[in-house]
Amino acid sequence: MNNKANKNDNETGDAKSKDLEMNREDATDQFLTTNQGLRINDNQNSLKAGERGATLLEDFILREKITHFDHERIPERIVHARGAAAHGVFQVYESMAKYTKAKFLCDPSRETPVFVRFSTVAGSRGSTDLARDVRGFAVKFYTDEGNFDLVGNNIPIFFIQDAIKFPDLIHAVKPEPHNEIPQAASAHDTFWDFVTLMPESMHMIMWLMSDRAIPRSFRMMEGFGIHTFRFINEEGKACFVKFHWKPLLGVHSVAWDEATRISGKDPDFHRRDLWEAIDDGAFPEWEFGVQIVAEADEHKFEFDLLDPTKIIPEELVPVQRIGKLTLNRNPDNFFAETEQVAFHPGHLVSGIDFTNDPLLQGRLFSYTDTQLSRLGSPNFHEIPINRSVAPVHNNQRDAQMRQTINKGRVSYEPNSMGGGCPFQAMMKDGGFHTHEERIDAKKVRARSESFHDHFSQATLFFNSQSEAEKNHIVDAFSFELGKVDIIEIRQRMLGILTQVDMTLATKVADKLGLKVPAKPEEPVNHSFGADTDPQSVQPTKVKSSIEKSDALSMANTVKDTIKTRKIAFLAADGVDGDALNSMKDQLEKAGAKTKVIAPKLGKITSSDGKEIAVDESFLIATSVVYDAVFVPGGQQSVNALKEEMDAIHFVNEAFKHCKAIAATGEGVDFIGETFAGKTKDDKAVILNKDNANDTAQSFIKAIAEHRNWERETARKVPA
Repeated sequence: MNNKANKNDNETGDAKSKDLEMNREDATDQFLTTNQGLRINDNQNSLKAGERGATLLEDFILREKITHFDHERIPERIVHARGAAAHGVFQVYESMAKYTKAKFLCDPSRETPVFVRFSTVAGSRGSTDLARDVRGFAVKFYTDEGNFDLVGNNIPIFFIQDAIKFPDLIHAVKPEPHNEIPQAASAHDTFWDFVTLMPESMHMIMWLMSDRAIPRSFRMMEGFGIHTFRFINEEGKACFVKFHWKPLLGVHSVAWDEATRISGKDPDFHRRDLWEAIDDGAFPEWEFGVQIVAEADEHKFEFDLLDPTKIIPEELVPVQRIGKLTLNRNPDNFFAETEQVAFHPGHLVSGIDFTNDPLLQGRLFSYTDTQLSRLGSPNFHEIPINRSVAPVHNNQRDAQMRQTINKGRVSYEPNSMGGGCPFQAMMKDGGFHTHEERIDAKKVRARSESFHDHFSQATLFFNSQSEAEKNHIVDAFSFELGKVDIIEIRQRMLGILTQVDMTLATKVADKLGLKVPAKPEEPVNHSFGADTDPQSVQPTKVKSSIEKSDALSMANTVKDTIKTRKIAFLAADGVDGDALNSMKDQLEKAGAKTKVIAPKLGKITSSDGKEIAVDESFLIATSVVYDAVFVPGGQQSVNALKEEMDAIHFVNEAFKHCKAIAATGEGVDFIGETFAGKTKDDKAVILNKDNANDTAQSFIKAIAEHRNWERETARKVPA
């Protein structure tokens, strides 16, 4: 009996193993297919009406691929999972009626409510804020004509030109599927394998390896609509437009070493920063900018306006600043608002319309599908944070989580039983009218030749950077590629870098212990269909009409304010209270936030016997969350700091990360002994034994500069 049972168990186990084996897939030496087994001839391009035409709804391959991708995670967002948000208002400076009939852009007296969500792209909800990553910058305008969602990033371009490649991009950058490592990081084999086979990503990679990918704060980063859209005015005249957000505090970053340490010390750094700034009344502000191009000038540039991997350099088309966004209220409930908000680039108002950008065209399908999966119902628009302030009247009914109670018998149109209501709106009544663009083209899976230039703007970006920023890009490539195990992928990337800048490629190769390839690897047909002649789609490099753009370098950003900057005061019993309070008053008058850090919590006593509250102890505090450091005098206080290794490390680390440091009285001796002459001629180290007022003014100026990146070249600080 037992033998029979064992035999049956074995047979059952064998059958189960066979079933499991049948469910295993090995794609080695196999053709790419749809989920129905149909072999795919072109997995690189969506089906369009002509090479530069609109993407067609009949593209079942695109829809199957993106539908599957949109439903891969429940309920967390697949991308942009980790975010923070705030309420605010937008107001246009002067009427834009010349270009658009969108009412919120035509009435300077109108204040439009907004909800803005910032996010990282690649990581999960539990990842760090300081990952090297693109940052989402999504704005929901609650206009009187309906909701308008401007769903963008802090980088003005994207990795890919066609939405059909988006699932591949995200699969490549996400943690590797066999071990779910690494979280929220692009420094691994699958990502670099993918991008080295997709040269169209090169411009975006340059931005990602720059300091733009590690912002100091959500409040100190730019935002971009990425795609080229259209404005339409009351006469039906159209023009092309690109959208920008310009932070009034300037565009600033942290150092990479600093970012990695913040991730350990305070992974909620950006979330906390945004919340505290609004809570303190230091409301974040951006100016809304537009680049406008007449329809007649669509083809006058050396790049294609419909290519989402390209910018319009501001030297060619200046950014007009037309309004201001102010965030002035934190959410009441994170889940109900920040987590449930549903953005969609297809949420438009009259006066704004799409172009045939193939990445934008795919997003118009993907976002609705994603919200259906994530929020569980087509009624996601009825969740309070998503609800339009404009009245909603249509014949949609029922479905999960329906909140509207519809009266009457009629749920169709046209009808007579309901008096024909609700009526279609005429254009003069604000009815949306799609821009009438002539289409006369074959249905093709193809890409316009005007999309073949993958390197000229990558070169423009690199040429536009300061020396410090170029060094950071070299270090970023070296770090990321140093994490890649497969040498062939590193070599392939070096070959591509030679197409951007030979000096960049040479420096990265040196740090990797490799040689620069004599010539880049011949590109395989990875950006085009399998039947495409490879000679007809070789990447090209068009000569740019400008050699560098000041707008692309953070060295040229706003550096005239220290509003909301966090300054650490290192002190102990016996501190010079007058010097501490004088510096505190002047910094806070200039808009900064100060905190006293001491050996332990509670209070310290100044040299004249007054008590001073301690904000943090050295056990809690870390230099990486502060923008600058001040050490006031007082012999007893300074002697205590000299015995406190965490205090010595604090200033060492701040110095390493190029921050402003100031000291008065005996505090000058503390800095002098700590750095042993290394601060000589350093413009961001202000030491003054006597005149505290002069010290404060020089200190404020140094903090406003954000960082003294020149200090990095020494690399002498043991922090």
